[in-house]
Amino acid sequence: MINKVSTLNVLLYGEPIATITNVGQDRTLFSFTEEYINNESRSVLGLGFKDSLGNLLTNFKPTQTKLIPFFSNLLPEETMRNYLAERAGVDPAREFFLLWVLGQDLAGAITVEPADGEALPITDQKDIEDEMKYEEPMRFSLAGVQLKFSGVQHSNGGLTIPVTGQGGSWIVKLPSSRFEAVPENEYSMMALAGMLGMNVPDIQLLPIDRIENIPEGIGKFGDSAFVIKRFDRADNQAIHIEDFAQVFGIYPHDKYKMASMRNIAQVIGIEGQAEDIAEFTRRLVFNTLIGNADMHLKNWSVIYKDKRTASIAPAYDFLSTIAYIPDDSASLKVSRSKKFSEFSIDELSHLAAKAMLPEKLVLETAKQTLEGFHQVWAKEKTNLALTKSMVEIIDKHLTTIPLR
Repeated sequence: MINKVSTLNVLLYGEPIATITNVGQDRTLFSFTEEYINNESRSVLGLGFKDSLGNLLTNFKPTQTKLIPFFSNLLPEETMRNYLAERAGVDPAREFFLLWVLGQDLAGAITVEPADGEALPITDQKDIEDEMKYEEPMRFSLAGVQLKFSGVQHSNGGLTIPVTGQGGSWIVKLPSSRFEAVPENEYSMMALAGMLGMNVPDIQLLPIDRIENIPEGIGKFGDSAFVIKRFDRADNQAIHIEDFAQVFGIYPHDKYKMASMRNIAQVIGIEGQAEDIAEFTRRLVFNTLIGNADMHLKNWSVIYKDKRTASIAPAYDFLSTIAYIPDDSASLKVSRSKKFSEFSIDELSHLAAKAMLPEKLVLETAKQTLEGFHQVWAKEKTNLALTKSMVEIIDKHLTTIPLR
């Protein structure tokens, strides 16, 4: 193995703010620049970089193989990670080099580039032997396990996945090889959420044949793709966002652990406004009603519209998972319980009290969302792009929710 000190510059809104240095043996060091530390009006990189008094944290322990959690969470997971790493000829476990490859189109307003224009080092003997075999890497990285790509929209409504994988303002989520009609399910749930007044980006259910440059080797397991507008891009500008695994400093593999909906609510209550609390409550109630057992920490984010103030980011990744896997438990505890069948007014009151949220706002929003959902669901369920069995499963699930 070749050991060489390599440094990546971390830029926020195009301005250098930090460095990540690989000092050899897959050991990495993160540090802010002195200019960023001394800038009292600096843009916020993340809530997890603040101490209990709101001051910037500046001392970080070295990491081995992985990056610190904030940057580890910017990288894709599992299937998507393996796919992109293979294209780039990078070991998917070695996060410094994976960030090097993907750092030009990350979520939010962060970009990462090699210091002094250094070329990606050949990292082991296998790379030396296979160096000429690899394709140009697709440089779009959005955390998650589903195969998803950046897309550029045409005037005729179609999409192209750029050859480099970067620069698109839409996210294209392809059909699943494991489960039926996942794009249709997600489109329907996101559309329902929009009907109930939640902050939902522009979405489309696009026929596969209207998407150009789908990478070879990825099977087409359905007729449609779910397409969602990137809310961290507007007018060719990046808008900074941060998911709650980043906020809490938790690695992606622990996104189902270490925190609860109450913890998320408390941060939103401290950092946001009344409307942020109401929006959080709507989404919590809605995802319980549709049976989304996969609302983990990475499916909640904050957005920095003014570069310094955090508010709840637009909705994403709403899916009725019970349509595929029967489950009475959410991925995260609400306040005392994960069980859908224990999601009650009392549980929401407990969450409001412990998270120090206005109880009246939480309970009134919950009741309005519940009432609105039943009205819209009754009217729209047969018009949505759902299979008959999906509708029947959600109907049955609704009878088990004690929220009244």
